[in-house]
Amino acid sequence: MPDGTPSPADPRHVLKRTLDKAANLGFTCYTHPEIEFFLFHELASGSSKPTPVDSGGYFDHTPAPVGHDFRRQAITLLEAMGVSVEFSHHEGAPGQQEIDLRYADALSTADNVMTFRHIIKEVALNQNFHASFMPKPFTEYPGSGMHTHISLFQGERNAFYEEGKEDQLSDIARSFIAGIIKHAPEFTAVTNQWVNSYKRLHGGGEAPSKISWGKESRDALIRIPMYKPKKENSTRIEFRAPDSACNPYLAFAVTIAAGLKGIESGYSLSTIKNPDSLPANLNEAIAAMEKSDLVRETLGEHVFEYFLRNKRAEWNEYRRQVSAFELDRYLRVL
Repeated sequence: MPDGTPSPADPRHVLKRTLDKAANLGFTCYTHPEIEFFLFHELASGSSKPTPVDSGGYFDHTPAPVGHDFRRQAITLLEAMGVSVEFSHHEGAPGQQEIDLRYADALSTADNVMTFRHIIKEVALNQNFHASFMPKPFTEYPGSGMHTHISLFQGERNAFYEEGKEDQLSDIARSFIAGIIKHAPEFTAVTNQWVNSYKRLHGGGEAPSKISWGKESRDALIRIPMYKPKKENSTRIEFRAPDSACNPYLAFAVTIAAGLKGIESGYSLSTIKNPDSLPANLNEAIAAMEKSDLVRETLGEHVFEYFLRNKRAEWNEYRRQVSAFELDRYLRVL
């Protein structure tokens, strides 16, 4: 704002407020996103199906110069821009890539995600490709997520680690997980903010459609990576819901706020035998968010109201559309 105060609409400030709250509780929050995206040949006009640049598969080690060369050039540019990359590989669908950013504090990570998207788009344009972070561009292939690893530190000590506990996971970590589990439906509209996001969540391919947690479980909402001896500072959780097209500032803010709520309120983590489902579509997610005091408080009144207004408009526009599915299925027989 002209007087130097943050704009109430600034998503970066929303995250800063949440991280300030964490700091007041004695925690520093670190995140590590695994960002998936698709590379296509130049898009044709109209709504024709996009063509992937390759037919590779998960961790494909056969020579695939297009994806490999693209990732190498993108990573070189990212590193030159100060964005540290952990590693990269081909993902499960044709043309699908993954580049993982190195662990950093949550605000720096969110900044890096925004820089990352811009760089990926620029490198793709330079090579006459189109890069897309659309959550689910194909019915038959897995969508693109942004699985996010999270840990809290108290000074130099990982607050998620406690020797002798089951899986070496502290009570703080368990309450943090319980907070996310309890409030996940309320903030799914933020971590999965597009109509298309729910095609990914409920379309298979190891996407987390159920509100669950588990050790090494690839379809759980929260995965607990295996503890490795003498790697106490690597103790973390993996939150698998966000897609790679979400607003990282808002997504990190609501996720961390839910975890902190679990810590502050002393939530206990229990085994979930019959997990509930995440919202099935954007409309259900909006309805859950509208009733959430936690999300309203985290986002602030201005962002909360405008976010819901935009998402209602998107849903209403979507539900009025006559889809290709309807035309193909009904036009000739009804």
